[in-house]
Amino acid sequence: MKSKKQIFRDFERKAARKFETRSLPDLIEQRNNLVEEMENIIKDAEKETRALTDDETSRFDEIKKEIDGIDKTLKAQNEARSLSSAEFGGAKKENMEQRAADEAKFEKFLRGETRALSTSANSGKALIPTTIADRIIERVKELSPIYSMATIYNVGGNLSFPVYDDTTDTGATLVEDMQELTESSGKFTTITLENYIVGVLKLISKSLINQSGFDLVSFTINKVAENIAEFLEKGLLNGQKNKYQGVFETTNLVTSASAKDIIADELIDVQMTVPQQFQQNACWIMNKETLAQIRKLKDNEGNYLLNRDITKEFGWELLGKPVYVSENAPKIAASTTTIVYGDMSGLYVKLANAMEINVLLEKYATQYAIGVCGYTEFDSKIVESQKIAGLKMKAA
Repeated sequence: MKSKKQIFRDFERKAARKFETRSLPDLIEQRNNLVEEMENIIKDAEKETRALTDDETSRFDEIKKEIDGIDKTLKAQNEARSLSSAEFGGAKKENMEQRAADEAKFEKFLRGETRALSTSANSGKALIPTTIADRIIERVKELSPIYSMATIYNVGGNLSFPVYDDTTDTGATLVEDMQELTESSGKFTTITLENYIVGVLKLISKSLINQSGFDLVSFTINKVAENIAEFLEKGLLNGQKNKYQGVFETTNLVTSASAKDIIADELIDVQMTVPQQFQQNACWIMNKETLAQIRKLKDNEGNYLLNRDITKEFGWELLGKPVYVSENAPKIAASTTTIVYGDMSGLYVKLANAMEINVLLEKYATQYAIGVCGYTEFDSKIVESQKIAGLKMKAA
């Protein structure tokens, strides 16, 4: 007889085989349908004011396993693309040859020698080859720390996530003899990553293009990536009302005693708001002006709370955790969340790796330049809210 561990491994292998031949859009559509089915099970039980039946509980658990299988497949596809350059032998050679061919095609498109750029999967559309898109996405990750720390999905289309709200679950309670117990449970809500269009327009001098040694492809990739990274740095920190969310929009807040000054105890309270299991990868994010004020804080023995540590990625350490400083983080102001702390993987980001590129040859001809116009899809939401906490300044 198989052990429980063997049975579980068999199920995982079966789930992997089930999804491995499915296309990406099909997987996302199936995932969203499963989330909807999960919500309907809960809604039916709530509507009839009853607990889940054994069949409903069984199906609910099956759905969770199927969603987990799809998520693992999506993540594996992203990892496979990023690791493709690490392959060996003939596969590596084939990838390098394909990359060279794609770059040559892309350079002709940028120089105006080819008026239309197409890929094998999208004939006739100005979608750049996957190898070029991957280089842009990887460069964005290098340029934007907050993006690299988030949970990333490089896919197109809407992506829904079930989120459990246990604030309505009273759990066990003290009752009198023969007193009726009131049934209660938490609720599932849905957070959906949608499609907001991000546009980039860069001008490139024809003097540069005409230089024989000028690497036009790498230059374009870097410039497009720099603009996307700058946009993400602002967006993933501050968000935009009624659209995408940033980490400074967390609702797990500690309110300061002052509208303009921060004390050490408040930083400790913020840190302790994040559950212990999410502390390992936690960090602080703040503006440099906030950092300057915190640098002056000392403990009861006169030791500075903030330590300079060149071995850390960002160079500073506060209460044992690294500090990331960004000019785009909010400055200290009344009623403003000025510091966030936690595991930033609680922020989910969707940035499609399918990018549309257009070259504008005539529009900027009088400037002796060409325009490179790029578009991609983006959204971000705080899905695992318990991972991120913040310090909000007192109202004036």
